[in-house]
Amino acid sequence: MSLMGIPLSQLFLYFILYAFLGWVMETCYCSVVERRLVARGFLYGPICPIYGGGVTLMILFFTPLKGNLILFYGVAVVVMTSWEYLVGWVLEVTTHVKYWDYSQFRFNLKGRVCLWVALTWGVLSYIVIFFIHPPFQELVEGLPVWLEFMLCGAFLALLAVDAAFTIRNLVLVAMHVESVTQLGQELQLQAALGKAELSDKLADSADALRQRYSDQVAQLEKYSRRFRHIYRSLKVSQKYSVSHEDILAAAALAKEELLRYKDALKSRVRR
Repeated sequence: MSLMGIPLSQLFLYFILYAFLGWVMETCYCSVVERRLVARGFLYGPICPIYGGGVTLMILFFTPLKGNLILFYGVAVVVMTSWEYLVGWVLEVTTHVKYWDYSQFRFNLKGRVCLWVALTWGVLSYIVIFFIHPPFQELVEGLPVWLEFMLCGAFLALLAVDAAFTIRNLVLVAMHVESVTQLGQELQLQAALGKAELSDKLADSADALRQRYSDQVAQLEKYSRRFRHIYRSLKVSQKYSVSHEDILAAAALAKEELLRYKDALKSRVRR
């Protein structure tokens, strides 16, 4: 089977190869900028699928445009920027987390893409298609058929296992983000109600709520630890408007208010 004249097995090997090279590039760049070793990518293995998928798109759609550099560059900017936006949107919707954010740059679209990165995609596409891909294409096309299929099978199995563990972790992170946000809002409500009502029942329910909140925060920190280490700029999606700091502040406020009311009740009993 082939796609636009290229065997699927070769396309998959290109995907793996450029996903690895993208991981190397991101890791080197981020490690230098942050002055620490940062093994980028949300998968456990040394690959960044966004680069593998991006270069695969380049190979399929940009190669026929090599004769017209202006058209090549324009299509590259549009297609690669759309790809980056799509990946960012999918991750944000499914995990409730933004893994990169260009909001600090001018001419950005919801922080998922921005103008200077879009223009850079065009330059990178030119470098990849004209200089990097030709020797790799020659190498892959020169592989014996049996070796090509063995490599595809081995990489596919490893990728499937890695993806399964990563997706499980991402699902758990998404679930705990929702839970912590909901509990944080409930804590804020408890704090507001506590100002109007003084009762042991309210205090007991708030204690139980704070315990559930603490447990959920601990679980969220556990499952998101690797992602937070890799992506220092990681933030919760705007859909979950209560930030981590806001939730902690709400919890502290609820605790402070309820302790104050308990002391007030004890004083009344003594009288």
